[in-house]
Amino acid sequence: MINEARVLDEFLELVQVRCSTRNEREIGDILTKRLTALGGIVHEDNAGEKLGGNCGNLVADFPASDAAHNDLPTIMLTAHMDCVEPCGGVHPIRENGIIRSDGTTILGGDDKAGVTAILETLRQLREQNLPHGPLQIVFTIAEENGVHGSQNLDTSLLHADFGYTLDTHNHPGCMTFMAPGKNQLHIHIQGKAAHAGVAPESGNNAIIAAGKLLADAPQGRIDEETTCNVGRIAGGSATNVVADTCDIYYESRSRNKAKLDKITQDIIDHFTQGAAATGCQITAEVSPDYGPYELAKDCPAIKLASQAAQKLGFPVQLEESGGGSDANHFNTYGVPTVVLAVGMENCHTKEEYIAEKDLYDAARWALQIVVEGASLK
Repeated sequence: MINEARVLDEFLELVQVRCSTRNEREIGDILTKRLTALGGIVHEDNAGEKLGGNCGNLVADFPASDAAHNDLPTIMLTAHMDCVEPCGGVHPIRENGIIRSDGTTILGGDDKAGVTAILETLRQLREQNLPHGPLQIVFTIAEENGVHGSQNLDTSLLHADFGYTLDTHNHPGCMTFMAPGKNQLHIHIQGKAAHAGVAPESGNNAIIAAGKLLADAPQGRIDEETTCNVGRIAGGSATNVVADTCDIYYESRSRNKAKLDKITQDIIDHFTQGAAATGCQITAEVSPDYGPYELAKDCPAIKLASQAAQKLGFPVQLEESGGGSDANHFNTYGVPTVVLAVGMENCHTKEEYIAEKDLYDAARWALQIVVEGASLK
């Protein structure tokens, strides 16, 4: 029901388009032209402006196939346009049914596989004159640096009843119904500078204070749905100066909002209450990235995706995720959104790959979901 040769050609074309986070203009222009040519009314918001980028999120509206399907639920399909580095000069290689890069860059299946599946869905609907309800297509920017594109989406453009984010590993038929929220924490430690060779005892080393506090700070897996991680530390200015500052960058995650709030506060308390023992001043700043979500396993979005997968003979698998995606924000905005597997593996590495079968099956699944949606009442 899909054109495999076209799917392959488009995927190989798109992965070779550099699309760094906040530099999505080239891919954005390509997708705007293709969405418009397929009959969509495309809106670009100002999220790029807010984030210091050169392209906004794209939201395209497609009407129902005919008046008889106007009153069906509006289905949203989403994928993100940006990739992690290095994403320039990608040379895709096909071998034994697998597509990978030449090893010098990522491949970019995350998330060009999702983008390609959505475009093929739209083409098949048009070419085969298949009945369907209203559709919204959302291609987001700045997903890879903390889903900030969808965080800054112009939500006045959204009117979908439920949706699907095509953006995770595993075979089509697998979907994520539950994912954690995430907070970013910045711990600043202020010590006292001194000459390290002349009067080290006059100083108070902020890096040493950080080390002592980090020794028993919350870290790693807290429970089955809660984690936290120290990701980066920066401090001092030179080896001959007692370090007067140190900055610690943390993240906290949980699929349970109360637990997310608690582990975040536990981290803050650990450092601020430990300040007195170090003689340093410590401040903590929290920046929420996104909230957690959990969809009922019998909600319309999951029921429809499961029905479509079964029609195609794909094993249905519901997963809890440890990572976030654009779906976190869409769920927060009131559009129940499931994350669909599209087959990319070893994402964010130069060993990233995708099986051709999964690439084609992702397009089949997206199309079948829209086709099955035409029977909803």
